[in-house]
Amino acid sequence: MSHKNVTGDTASLARLDAFHEPRRLAHHVTATDGQRLAVYSAGDPAGPTLVLVHGYPDNATVWDALVADLAVDHHVVTYDVRGAGRSTAPDDRSGYLLGQLADDLRTVVDAVSPESPVHLLAHDWGSIQTWHAVTEPAHAHRFASFTSISGPDLDHAGHWLRKAPDGVRTVLRQAVRSSYIGFFSTPGLPEAAWLSGIGGLALAALERVGGGPRVPARRSTRDYLNGLSLYRANMLRRFTRPSERRTSVPVQALAPTHDAFMVDQVQSNAGRWADDFRFHRFHGGHWSLRSRPAPVARRVRAFVAEIESGAPRPVRDRTTRKARRHSGAFAGQIAVITGAGSGIGRCLAFELAERGARIVAVDVDGPAAERTAALCSVVTPGSGARRVDVTDAAAMDALASWVREEYGVPDMVVNNAGIGVAGPFLEATSEDLERVVDVNLWGVINGVRAFAPMMVEGGGGGRIVNTASAASYLPSRLYGAYSATKAAVLALSRSLRGELSGRGVSVTAVCPGLIDTGIVSSARVSGLGEVSRTKDRLNRLYRLRGYTPQRAARRIADAVESDPEIVPVTSEAHIGLALSRIAPAAVRGYARVAPPI
Repeated sequence: MSHKNVTGDTASLARLDAFHEPRRLAHHVTATDGQRLAVYSAGDPAGPTLVLVHGYPDNATVWDALVADLAVDHHVVTYDVRGAGRSTAPDDRSGYLLGQLADDLRTVVDAVSPESPVHLLAHDWGSIQTWHAVTEPAHAHRFASFTSISGPDLDHAGHWLRKAPDGVRTVLRQAVRSSYIGFFSTPGLPEAAWLSGIGGLALAALERVGGGPRVPARRSTRDYLNGLSLYRANMLRRFTRPSERRTSVPVQALAPTHDAFMVDQVQSNAGRWADDFRFHRFHGGHWSLRSRPAPVARRVRAFVAEIESGAPRPVRDRTTRKARRHSGAFAGQIAVITGAGSGIGRCLAFELAERGARIVAVDVDGPAAERTAALCSVVTPGSGARRVDVTDAAAMDALASWVREEYGVPDMVVNNAGIGVAGPFLEATSEDLERVVDVNLWGVINGVRAFAPMMVEGGGGGRIVNTASAASYLPSRLYGAYSATKAAVLALSRSLRGELSGRGVSVTAVCPGLIDTGIVSSARVSGLGEVSRTKDRLNRLYRLRGYTPQRAARRIADAVESDPEIVPVTSEAHIGLALSRIAPAAVRGYARVAPPI
């Protein structure tokens, strides 16, 4: 069976007429090759203009829920991509080349906003063609911003597949999710699947992934059949011969947490190619923009407002930007880090800032937090600092309110603040025990309770990272109280991960081993002889181990990208975790041995 573009499906076009709300006035614009593109508008023409580009196998009706939200304070324009909806279809496959699709977008933009640049929002194949437009110098000046949902630039993806910067395993995961591309490129088979109804059933099942749309799709036969030419005209040449495509247009990539077709890294990789880039996750599946549009609308509205305000943005110079393999994973994100005045917290703040995140550095030592924020702002402007005692629940709630007001809902909260206590449990004072429980456990509880509700309410997609310890599963006769608090943090994190996973917020527990952070110098020590001499010996042990907080921060940042349940940092943390699972008797024996101090 061969496929020819379906141009005369009159019944389908009539049904689509009924799909569009009366307030959306439809008209046609003529593309550079003579095709007629159906364009719809809503909202206030005096507001910022948003042009929305749909993907495959959709038409412009996929945006209806978002249009209803965004049209309140924007001029919203949608159009049926050539071959879809009420737009005409070219007879030849070459009419679907990316260059022509980018020209179509430019034609629509010039028609609806001839004097001012517009903001772009695109999904799936709409994102692919819009990426091509914003990376085309002849078109880029017509675009004020671009929000991409679940769609990469094909040239960027081609480079990513070749170099595998995020590891072969990630590439294989993406290959599995992209297996449908080979099917769509096979002559006859996809046409038979769509016409028989089998393809529609399979698509409906995929749409339900991640709590997908409850709103029925409004598609016609021609939408399914014509759009196959998008794959057949573009995929092979872009993946096999990717070019260098960069843009100065501000870009934000939005990644659903349960996307059936894309891994996060393909989209975050675009940070290599965009001067002004930010990456955010939100709770949902590939088509959740139909049934759960609020998280997308919130991000788009904030992004457009930022651009329209003319406020300075953290744009990185191409000539000085480091070619890091994780350059876009944290770009534009807001990360709140407690205990950021020193140690792992401080180094993690620097690491995330270098990867593009704006940092809110929190510490009980206000000047230390301010120094961290100042250094982070040198790399990524816009970081801030607050002096907060994490044991004070009211103060943590006030911090969360301030962050939301100043920065919006954070993408990441790192509950890192902690203190050490050493010595036999029976020798510890009540004051010492209360303090270590208050900081190490209640500090985490207060952080979660302050920030998790707003992260869930904001649409999910955020991450909570709680610092536990290898001591949480490696008991010691000299760190009983400390181990107890860290074991509680680990157990709490695992429980929260299950509780919040269905609401789009992930939780990770970090378990460092012997990290030379200086925590010993401020630790409470009892029952081990002369305190200063004991601390000197403990510090010597940590220095001999030689694992720096900078190295730990890199390991944590690398690991958190893949959303693990637990991150053991040092080799002894890895070994201890394995032993706690396969040889618990050995671990219990270790608890009877005193460290060599």
